Amino acid sequence: MNTNADLLKELRIDRSAPPPPSRRRLWIGLGIAAVVAIVVLLAAWLLVPHAIEVETTVVAAPSAPGTAGGSVLDASGYVVARRMATVSAKITGRVREVRIEEGQHVDADEVLATLDPIDADARRDLSAAQLEAARSQVAGVQAQLTEAAANAERLQALVGQQLVSKAQYEQAVAQRDALRAQLATARRNASVAGEQLRISDIGVDDTLVRAPFAGVVIAKAAQPGEIVSPLSAGGGFTRTGIGTIVDMDSLEVEVDVGESYIGRVKPGMPVETTLNAYQDWKIPGSVIAIVPTADRGKATVKVRIALDARDARIVPDMGATVSFLEQARPAQDADAPRGVRVPATALSERGGAPVVFVVDGDVVRQRTVAPGERVGGNVEIADGVNPGDELVVDAPDALDDGSRVTIKQ
Repeated sequence: MNTNADLLKELRIDRSAPPPPSRRRLWIGLGIAAVVAIVVLLAAWLLVPHAIEVETTVVAAPSAPGTAGGSVLDASGYVVARRMATVSAKITGRVREVRIEEGQHVDADEVLATLDPIDADARRDLSAAQLEAARSQVAGVQAQLTEAAANAERLQALVGQQLVSKAQYEQAVAQRDALRAQLATARRNASVAGEQLRISDIGVDDTLVRAPFAGVVIAKAAQPGEIVSPLSAGGGFTRTGIGTIVDMDSLEVEVDVGESYIGRVKPGMPVETTLNAYQDWKIPGSVIAIVPTADRGKATVKVRIALDARDARIVPDMGATVSFLEQARPAQDADAPRGVRVPATALSERGGAPVVFVVDGDVVRQRTVAPGERVGGNVEIADGVNPGDELVVDAPDALDDGSRVTIKQ
């Protein structure tokens, strides 16, 4: 019995023992610990300075004296020829032969085409016959005048001897003078006939279409058998030209510069021209002239550009981009202090003073500078910035001296 009683006592619940911890309290404790950890991490992230993403540019070395600097303006335009002509005949006629093809080089006065010369040859033959007739008439009158002059001279001697009447002598003199007048008229007629023959020869030469200057044929407009005329036929089938010739030595570039930027362009200014067809080819040149008129519709001014290179790859109507370069520095200023040019967007303002931010590793250093002349989108800085420095452009307001940065790719 005692044994059973003891066993029952062991099975009895002890009401005085503390209750076991509940699961709810455990989760609350874990949540509080997690919140504390997050707050600690957030505070650490806020207190530690983080990197600012920025864009940068590298400062280029200044141009040497006597050489052109960087581009101050870019403009687009086209290659044009100052000497280009559509060659036509002086007269209306039927084309007999065309001696040109596209791409052919021709010399000055070279025959490009011939017209049917039948009418011109007939007029020249008629003028030649008229000239011969006029010359024959001159010879006949000259012979009559010689005879009349001799007769008048003989009668003059006889009148003095009173062997013939004075009336006969005066009649001989009158006949002589009349023949002299006829001879002068005949000679003038012969001269006129000679001029008519010369004009007829010109008419025959007009059947030959010649090149006005040396150049390259870029268009062939007529074929044998067609009618050509120097005048428009009013929508008919008459051609007004044989072909078009371009003097390749007269090629230049014409660009349109906005009125707001034309002040940056000066005659004689150095330029670099890039053809759209050859992007890697930089053609040196200079500004020939600024055309003194503006396009009201486009608000632009035309500028003529000379090309220093002569190459078969340059052809009319090619698209081109022209970079206007900074004027060369005079040689006498070789020892003068020269600054560097930086983009205007690299300048910022801190404390009312202009500054730049130079990248030094993963931080930036603030430098106070004195901006100089503005050329295009660049600013000259004489001191505080060196060639090769990496500057921050469009610096955000949060950027300050010593700020950590990352370079935007």
